[in-house]
Amino acid sequence: MVNKNDSKVSKIPKVAVVMGSDSDFAVLKGCIKLLKQFEVEVSVSVCSAHRTPDKAAELAKSAEEDGFDVIIAAAGKAAHLPGVLAAYTPLPVIGIPIKSSTLDGLDSLLSIVQMPSGIPVATVAIDGAENAALLAVQILSVGYTELRDKMKEYKKKLAKKVEDKNEALQQKLREI
Repeated sequence: MVNKNDSKVSKIPKVAVVMGSDSDFAVLKGCIKLLKQFEVEVSVSVCSAHRTPDKAAELAKSAEEDGFDVIIAAAGKAAHLPGVLAAYTPLPVIGIPIKSSTLDGLDSLLSIVQMPSGIPVATVAIDGAENAALLAVQILSVGYTELRDKMKEYKKKLAKKVEDKNEALQQKLREI
C-alpha cells in the first residue's frame, strides 16, 4: 500500500465501522468479528448523520489521513449515514441497511442504495453485516494480496460446509 507521502510502506489493512446507533451493534458484531478473523484492523464508532452531522463529516474527511482503507456504515430508517460519509471521502463506503421496526429495513435499503450520481455506496442486504465485511476484504485484497489468499481459503471452507451438509442430507435420505 502507499501512504499519504506516496512512499511504499507495509501496513495493516484498516476498516472504519460506523453505526448510526448503538442498537445496531448486535447486527454489526458478526462483521467486526469477521474482519478481525481476516486480521484487518477495525475501528468501531457510533455516529449519527442527523444528530452528529459535524462528527460524521469530520470522520469521513479524516478517514484517509487516519489510515483507513474502507468505511463500512450501518444505519436504519432514513439511513443517510453511508451516503453522508461517502460525500466527504474518496474511500470506498459499504452501506449496511439495518432492519427497522416500521418497514422491515426496506426504508433503510432504499435510502442507502439510491445514491445520486457521483456519490457511490456499495450496498449489501438488509442486516448483511457479514457480507459487508467480506466485500471490504475483497476490496482490500487489491492492495493487500495476502487477503486474497485468505479469501480463497474462506470460500473453500464455505464450499466444504455445503458439501458436508449435502452428505448429511444424503445420509438421512438413505435412512428413510
